[in-house]
Amino acid sequence: MKIEQIYTGCLAQGAYYITSKGEAAIVDPLREIKPYLERAKKDGVKIKYIFETHFHADFVSGHVDLAKATGAKIIYGPTAQPEFECIVAKDGEEFKVGDITIKVLHTPGHTMESSSFLLKDEKGKDTALFSGDTLFIGDVGRPDLAQKAAHMTQEQLAATLFHSLRDKVMTLADDVIVYPAHGAGSACGKNMSKETISTIGAQKKTNYALRENMTEAEFVKEVTDGLLPPPSYFPMNVAMNKSGYENIDVVMERGLREFNVEEFEAAANETDAVMLDTRVDNVFAKGFIPNSINISLDGQFAPWVGALIPDVNQQLLIIAEPGREEETIMRLARVGYDKVIGYLKGGFDSWKNSGKEFDTINRISVSEFEKIFDKNRTLVIDVRKPGEYDAAHIEGAKNIPLDYLNESLAEFPKDKDFIIHCGGGYRSMTAASILKSRGWSNFSEVEGGFDKIKETGIPRTDFVCASTAQKN
Repeated sequence: MKIEQIYTGCLAQGAYYITSKGEAAIVDPLREIKPYLERAKKDGVKIKYIFETHFHADFVSGHVDLAKATGAKIIYGPTAQPEFECIVAKDGEEFKVGDITIKVLHTPGHTMESSSFLLKDEKGKDTALFSGDTLFIGDVGRPDLAQKAAHMTQEQLAATLFHSLRDKVMTLADDVIVYPAHGAGSACGKNMSKETISTIGAQKKTNYALRENMTEAEFVKEVTDGLLPPPSYFPMNVAMNKSGYENIDVVMERGLREFNVEEFEAAANETDAVMLDTRVDNVFAKGFIPNSINISLDGQFAPWVGALIPDVNQQLLIIAEPGREEETIMRLARVGYDKVIGYLKGGFDSWKNSGKEFDTINRISVSEFEKIFDKNRTLVIDVRKPGEYDAAHIEGAKNIPLDYLNESLAEFPKDKDFIIHCGGGYRSMTAASILKSRGWSNFSEVEGGFDKIKETGIPRTDFVCASTAQKN
């Protein structure tokens, strides 16, 4: 028996490849199926089953294409109603993969069809739990995503999740390995650990949601407290995972259409396509096509696309570092953005070398920022998440998280200069590109963000927890 976690950092997503005696199963595969096919061929095994823990909201699964390519059966837990052929398993139903057994545990709460899959080894011993979004390392799945579909409140879903965890998950032996669908950085939870593997016993000791003697009311309150609105693309990904989608090869072929400078400019003028520049922030700042926006590949690219471009059907034109066009289109397809209509051949340099107009961002160093900063006059806008801002920020700074920038544009002044920053420069450059595309030019962006600002004398808040404050 072999279990391999295939972890994709930019999505904070874990898929699983399991083999035993010539057969294989895949749990929660990503959209691109080639890696699974290549692994199976190399190992000389046949993919027999594709287990889906639920209808994913944050990425498009590869289940449909993988089933067509291999003849494997797709398996969901009870209550799932997909619009394609699959096995909707009963709670407790078992499936053989070589010498091992995979048992379905219906664990609703994150969504009502959510299920975990318990792997029993050759001797029938409970060995591993593929917990999907029911149980994460250090957290549990958020209970607010399925409210509309389930006709339930987030509190009712949270109560359902409480019982799934207590009645199904926490009754397993402490040495059962936990393999979740996500890790830190995913929007499917709020307090996930950077660790991607744990055990039931360790989670009972360290996961706030699995505390011994925790009441249902306490669980509901703590799990629902502080939930930020989910990205707007989530429901569209659920729909694609439930109904099926265009073949990935077709999506890639369309997206890899090559445009020269004149063709690219014409496409931008003749369509409603968003020009998406995926270069790193410090390169983008020095020159970019007017009205393009920057979301760098070298970060949590796909989730930020989902947060800032709300419609997966939005047409896109790509400006990438030469050689990274295919990567860009694939990573967009992972979250359902299938409408890439082409990319600029030669990247931004070809645009610049043609003599076309280009724009820049006024990026300043922290030393420059420190020289011009005036506590009583300088308007600073911090685009980090509320939790980061609350922990520490520049005194007097205003918090407008990048996640909600499109809805908050009216809060950015046009009659007064201002400074924007984030944690390290990635998010603030994205914010700067959006502001520039919407007509703002009266701002500067800080290179290195708050990580570098902390090294200066710029006055910052110094919060301590209440208990510490009382002692001091």
